[in-house]
Amino acid sequence: MEVLHQPRFAKRYDTVTEEKAGGATYTPKILADFVAQQIVETAGKLPTDRPLRILDPAIGHGELLVSLLEKLADQPGLNIEVYGFETDPKALDAATERLQQNFPDVSLHFEQDNFLKFVLEHFGAGGHGSLFRSAVPEAYDLIIANPPYVRTQIMGAAQAQLLAEQFGLAGRVDLYYAFILGMSQVLRPQGIAGIIVSNRFMTTRSGASVRQALFERFNIRHAWDLGDTKLFEAAVLPAVLLVEGKNGHKLETPAFTSIYQTTEPATGTAIDPITALDAEGVIETNDGRHFQVQHGKLNTNSTPDGVWRIATDAVDTWLATVEAHSWGTFRDIGKIRVGVKTCADKIFIRSDWQDIPETDRPELLKPLTTHHIARRFKACTSNQENQILYPHEVAQGRRRAVNLPQYPLSQAYLEAHRHTLEGRRYVIEAGREWYEIWVPQDPNAWEQPKLVFRDIAEEPTFWVDLGGSVVNGDCYWLIGQNPDQTDLLWLAAAVGNSTFIERFYDLRFHNKLYAGRRRFITQYVEKFPLPDPHSRFGKDIIAKAKRIYDSVPSPEADQLQTDLDAMVWEAFTGGKPA
Repeated sequence: MEVLHQPRFAKRYDTVTEEKAGGATYTPKILADFVAQQIVETAGKLPTDRPLRILDPAIGHGELLVSLLEKLADQPGLNIEVYGFETDPKALDAATERLQQNFPDVSLHFEQDNFLKFVLEHFGAGGHGSLFRSAVPEAYDLIIANPPYVRTQIMGAAQAQLLAEQFGLAGRVDLYYAFILGMSQVLRPQGIAGIIVSNRFMTTRSGASVRQALFERFNIRHAWDLGDTKLFEAAVLPAVLLVEGKNGHKLETPAFTSIYQTTEPATGTAIDPITALDAEGVIETNDGRHFQVQHGKLNTNSTPDGVWRIATDAVDTWLATVEAHSWGTFRDIGKIRVGVKTCADKIFIRSDWQDIPETDRPELLKPLTTHHIARRFKACTSNQENQILYPHEVAQGRRRAVNLPQYPLSQAYLEAHRHTLEGRRYVIEAGREWYEIWVPQDPNAWEQPKLVFRDIAEEPTFWVDLGGSVVNGDCYWLIGQNPDQTDLLWLAAAVGNSTFIERFYDLRFHNKLYAGRRRFITQYVEKFPLPDPHSRFGKDIIAKAKRIYDSVPSPEADQLQTDLDAMVWEAFTGGKPA
């Protein structure tokens, strides 16, 4: 098995710690104090007959350790030993000096090394050691951590695959996933860990393996989704996990708390988002922001790798009502796909094709749908300036690149850019033609009626495309499995554009970005519910959606959308809640 040797792995890892030392992922004092307090309160009585062993696997400037040691200062009789890892020598020196000055009686054992490398050397893959490995070190009583946050795209596919293999993960692997599993190998069975992470793992497909591993390797006590509180300067939506070592003790369902910014009127006040966690409802902080604070239980839909959401009696009752009134989901209409990805947009996608003389203009141009023309129900085609050179077709039921010599103007244009296009080595290595689009999707599907929607939006934006355009990679799209299912697209557009679906999204998936924006990606949208298209409600909703399409934009269309929104609520819940 290959080990994460320092030169190969640490190059990117060092970059992360440099950014962290510079403040990009530096843990704010208010959050460090919160995590430390949760650890100490949960740990309860600590041992005085032996050293108390504490670990920070990614020390940075030592903010987390300072907070934890401050919280432990009033407990007499503790003999504290602190261990830690940091690859940035400047950060490590600063942390060491800071801790020695503030806590001279604490024994420090820091290493300028990589924690994951340490775990693999002592425990191997999946925690299975061998006769040739170093002696297994003593486990830790308390762990406090803010692991480096590096996504697959930054690490590179090869490094991500290596981490996945060594730590038993699947799919896309973020660096902090491996840190979490590494910590499970070194935490005492009765030990407590407080871990700051990105909240992405709670709801993404790539996080499924780490969600499952968390239940297998820890007893989860509490999870906090800190959402868009903006506690970090970096654009990270943080979460905090409070866990204990796996010890055979069966716990009740873990507690779950969430806090997200809202425009709803406040029912209480707090100094800041962290102190707001002591309350519930809509809380106004001193800076004027309003936050929705919810406390409940962690729900994973009865599967260990299921999406995490908050469960309260009110939420569960509401979702059960929706399910009872659902005929199916968007997934029952057809497969949701992301738009095309050329990996050379400047060549394939342009808004100035018309400036090329008609005698030289490529024959393979098609209209292109992007988020720039997004509008509910019907795209704003007056803004549709972009076209795409689309060199794909279907022959004998199979997609293929066109025979380029049959399109001499397109061939001449592409040949002029051949050097750049051949620079996409992954296209050539995949056995594709040098002039192909990397992700072309199905050429036959573009002419069919389709539902299109934006990937990222504060409000859901779904529209029906009847013009045969190609959909760009900043949007998703859906066609019916059968040609006679077009009415289902209109039904889906009505549901997708409703305030009902905003409520459903927030309660069912519980995932927002900054400024209240949501991600409308396949794994969420495919689960959006549909009312019975054959019922009175269903037929009326479909008819009104078509009327909106025909009248957009107009005051009539605006009023129709308001009426349709109420009809969608009625179909699923019997009426819009107050």
